[in-house]
Amino acid sequence: MTLLEIVLLLTVIPASMAAVNLALLRVPHGAIPAGAKLSILIPARDEEANIRACVESALMQSGIALEVIVMDDGSRDATAAIVREIAARDPRLRLEQAPPLPKDWAGKVHACARLAECATGTHLLFLDADVRLEAGAAAAMLGHAARTNCAMVSGVPRQVIGSLGEALTVPIINLLLAGYLPAMGRAFTRMPGMAAGCGQLQLVEHAAYTRIGGHESLKTSMHDGLKLARALRRAGERTELVQGAHLARCRMYEGFAASWNGFLKNACEGMATPIGLPIWTALLAGGFIAPFLLLPDTALAAALALGVRAAITRQTREPWWTIPLLPFAVLTALAIQWTALTRAVRGGQTSWKGRAYGQA
Repeated sequence: MTLLEIVLLLTVIPASMAAVNLALLRVPHGAIPAGAKLSILIPARDEEANIRACVESALMQSGIALEVIVMDDGSRDATAAIVREIAARDPRLRLEQAPPLPKDWAGKVHACARLAECATGTHLLFLDADVRLEAGAAAAMLGHAARTNCAMVSGVPRQVIGSLGEALTVPIINLLLAGYLPAMGRAFTRMPGMAAGCGQLQLVEHAAYTRIGGHESLKTSMHDGLKLARALRRAGERTELVQGAHLARCRMYEGFAASWNGFLKNACEGMATPIGLPIWTALLAGGFIAPFLLLPDTALAAALALGVRAAITRQTREPWWTIPLLPFAVLTALAIQWTALTRAVRGGQTSWKGRAYGQA
């Protein structure tokens, strides 16, 4: 094969998979089972800018018995005070304080484990503090779980992108899911390696969660959404990724520095491995960077790459102005992954919210 043919093939592969995956992705729906109760669980560390809107969106969920629990994970700001203020007006909300973080746990995973211990619901909805639920989202996810007999239902919220730095980093999430994961985490793909989940928005049946050991079974992970889905599948449970753009919205990070550091912290649990990253580099660079470097000879591949990004953008409701940034976003993603791998090989640490992870 010639170089131009290889580039075209590397673009056709994710384009074909994305076309199938986007057609398969479903909006969750279903009737809520009798006796169901939902515990919305929010780990929070230094989230004074986010916690009020997050909690209020959780409390506005209707059509279901509900409790909302916030775990204050050693916040150094007004997070706890804001939650107490809201809880004084709404008895469905309560604030808990996380114990000191054990040395062999990741911070968010530890807070989620402690939240689950406090929960009384038949189902647990883990929610990041920067997520805002849309009206009816919780009922739709719970109904879908009951209708499809899934122990876990998860979705990627609509990603709010407010800066160039975010546009160069955040869209890679949906590109990888749609373009490179067969069936995009649908329940009929029973293999653990084909599971998918988003830790920002993750509903789990309480009994199934307990059976697999909950977050303690992945206590060192910075990639809890994916790891929890795989743990459930290994235990024989069904998990499903659904269309999340209509369920919630989330602004993960503000600006390039925060985005870079945020994706860097868990890169080594994904692409940034000594064997995997060279392969991913060839796939992503060949499919989404090379077509633009070799123009005009690769005009068809470049048009196809932008078409893939446009189709994903339409379904995930990300901003249209991010589409032309595709090759730069892929380049940035690969730079993050190679930085993470280099740091890991050298035994370096990653810091996040005042905590260091990795080898010293």
